[in-house]
Amino acid sequence: MQQNISIKNKKARFEYELLDPYTAGIVLSGTEIKSIRMGKASISESFCEFNERAELFVINMQIDEYSHGSHYNHKPKAERKLLLNKKELKKLFKEVKNSGLTIVPLTLFINDRGLAKLRISLAKGKKLYDKRETMKDRDNKRDLDRIKKSFNR
Repeated sequence: MQQNISIKNKKARFEYELLDPYTAGIVLSGTEIKSIRMGKASISESFCEFNERAELFVINMQIDEYSHGSHYNHKPKAERKLLLNKKELKKLFKEVKNSGLTIVPLTLFINDRGLAKLRISLAKGKKLYDKRETMKDRDNKRDLDRIKKSFNR
C-alpha cells in the first residue's frame, strides 16, 4: 500500500484558467477510502456543482470498487459531498451563479491525518487559441531546456 496518494487532474490546467484554489474534505464510505488509499481513483472527467440546498458535490469522480469488499461495496461514480466552511461555500456559490465560472477538482490526496481531501479551484474555460498558446509555451520551454542541457556538457 502506498503512503503518498496524490491523484491529479492533468487536463484541468490545460482546459481551464485556474483562479482561486480551495481544499475541501469529502464525505466517503469505508470501502471508498480504502480504494483511494490503494490509488484506485480518477478525477480527470469530474466537476463540482451545487444542489438546491447550496451544498457542493463532486460529480463523475471515479472510485473503483474495493477488491476485498462484500455486497456493501460502493457505487463507482456516485455523487460525493464536499465539506467547506459556510463562508467559502457562499463565495463559491455567488461566483458560479453570477460570473458563470465553474469549479474543477485538481488533486485528490490523503493528508497527514489519513483523511481524503480534494483540492478544487474556481476556473474559467479557455478558448482554442489559449490552448494553442499553452502548447506553444510548453514546446518552447522544452526546446530551451534541451539547448541548456547540451550547452552545459
